Amino acid sequence: MNAAALIFSNIHDSAIPELTSTRTMASVPFAGRYRLIDFALSNIVNADIEKVGIITHYNYHSLVEHIGNGKDWDLARRAGGIKILSPFITAFENNVSRKVYSTRLEALYGVMSFINNCKEKYIVLTDSDLIVNIDLKDVVSKHEKSGAELTIVTASRKAQPEDDTDQTYILDTNSDGRVTTARTIVPVDYQNEANVSLNIFVFNKNYLAEVLLDGMAHGYRHFYTDLVRNNLEKSRIMTYTYDGYYARISSLVSYYKESLRLLEPEVRNSIFKVENRSIYTKIRNTAPTSYHPGSSIKNSLIADGCVIEGTVENSIIFRGVKVGKGSVVRNSIVLQDSYIGNNVSLDCVLSDKNVVIRDGVKLSGHETLPFFIKKRTMI
Repeated sequence: MNAAALIFSNIHDSAIPELTSTRTMASVPFAGRYRLIDFALSNIVNADIEKVGIITHYNYHSLVEHIGNGKDWDLARRAGGIKILSPFITAFENNVSRKVYSTRLEALYGVMSFINNCKEKYIVLTDSDLIVNIDLKDVVSKHEKSGAELTIVTASRKAQPEDDTDQTYILDTNSDGRVTTARTIVPVDYQNEANVSLNIFVFNKNYLAEVLLDGMAHGYRHFYTDLVRNNLEKSRIMTYTYDGYYARISSLVSYYKESLRLLEPEVRNSIFKVENRSIYTKIRNTAPTSYHPGSSIKNSLIADGCVIEGTVENSIIFRGVKVGKGSVVRNSIVLQDSYIGNNVSLDCVLSDKNVVIRDGVKLSGHETLPFFIKKRTMI
């Protein structure tokens, strides 16, 4: 594939501060053993793209630890491979004229050297807040055949209130699929079918370099408002409509809901059972989960390395979690290496990593507002 890729790891951190206070959006755990970036990375490597840059901002220690040298995604290569693109500001920079990025477009300004050094014809851009298994090879192929300078992946669906952020746009097109307007979601859109942008883009590399230089010269800061809208008439900007399952993580509630939706076989299969498009993650050599006599499991995803002595129903349990005797975990998500004591009751609870819940504790939230427990908390 004659394409390189860039992944934004921090763009949406503010959407879910409960889970991104100590990590990037890209490294937020998901589905028992994955991180959110695994979906973007897997889509990229499944399209035979061999050069990937990950744009970071802050809090990216866990991301670097998870990615390593990229061998779990077959990206440990001398030529190409995976590169962590961290912010670079010298001690002599003027704080007014040069600062760490705060928008998607500013992030691209900071990796101009990566873009200019790419010999590939196309560059794919994608965020880290999207749960999707998409055929990027087909997206790039359709982009090439259309003669577009930029192709934006969209999904035709009704907008949802939780999507109402400054990062979510609706693209109106003509009969040929060419973008005519790009606008933010407004309340009326919640009732109508619309082409919602998934923030996956395919650029001609030379065109991307050109519009970025123009943006820097004019002081542009916003990707859609400045770059896309200003080039709608001058450039051929097309859409690619994706009609499969996807989920955007835009809040703690959406993280909770979309996680538990994986308990539905059709949703789970649309992500993890797609022919020739596997989802990859970092391999950990841990022991199988131990289910003790008297334990009961119903409609749940339980990762390896757990010890289950109680009852787990309609829940997702990450690696290394212990559920004690007489404990009942329902409609909950328990992240890695947490300890749940004996005779504990959890209902609609979302627990971050390394949490300890003592014997006899009862915690309950609601599906519209799960009870959240911070990382390394003891209750």
